[in-house]
Amino acid sequence: MAYEWIIDALDTTWGSIDRLVRPQPPESYDALTPCPGWSMKDVLSHLVGFEKMLHGEPVPAHRGEWPHYVHNPIGEFNEAFVQANRDRPGIDVLDDLRGQCARSIAALRALDDAGWEKVGWSPEGERPYHRFQETRVVDSWIHLQDIRDALLQPEDDHGPGEEIVVNRFESTLPFIVGKRMKSPDSTLVRVNLSGRLARSVLIGVVDGRALALSDSADTPTLEITTPVALFWRRAAGRISAVAFLAASATDVRGDHVMASAFADALVTMI
Repeated sequence: MAYEWIIDALDTTWGSIDRLVRPQPPESYDALTPCPGWSMKDVLSHLVGFEKMLHGEPVPAHRGEWPHYVHNPIGEFNEAFVQANRDRPGIDVLDDLRGQCARSIAALRALDDAGWEKVGWSPEGERPYHRFQETRVVDSWIHLQDIRDALLQPEDDHGPGEEIVVNRFESTLPFIVGKRMKSPDSTLVRVNLSGRLARSVLIGVVDGRALALSDSADTPTLEITTPVALFWRRAAGRISAVAFLAASATDVRGDHVMASAFADALVTMI
């Protein structure tokens, strides 16, 4: 199967969430995560709700005003599922998630090549189904780390989910440098990532367009060196731009004003 790696990443990530949460005491489900307004149980509710929606189940009606952290229709149906589970025991939500994930994995394994390539709705707009499911990996893996943070057990789960997350955020760098920062021609930005998935990415602006370059003899306008874990945490909006740049493991060389603009623009999670 062409996209078996996406199925494996989802299965591995969802399994990690279940193994991490299942031994926890009931009160742990109320622990706050880095997601504004969401407890650990709320994160589980979001994950299970999204899978239910993909299987055609209706979005629950939301009661009252939307919280301040809800900014778009995606946030609205996420919050509707979260609110619907607020009075349920956490273990019931976890059991629900286990069942929905097994259902989703079975459906993906049964999907033919045409189904994977079919273009349709996704949170990013119209996309092939494989891109949509890759986005589900990104969302689920980052929420696994949110749960770890809530439980005060932070660690990076190395595996297929992490690789998809880092590759996805790396692919947004031309958009960050070009569209968001509106960098002028001849700008060179090098991002050096350290750790298991270490890499060095060079983005240059040529004829008004930012693109990844294999190399350049010119000195970068901005060079940022940081660990992989800090990079994806900032790109996911889990740490502030100030914390990202001020971290002892982050080194900035070149234009510091541009560095601030880069850190501000780096968040690309919906």
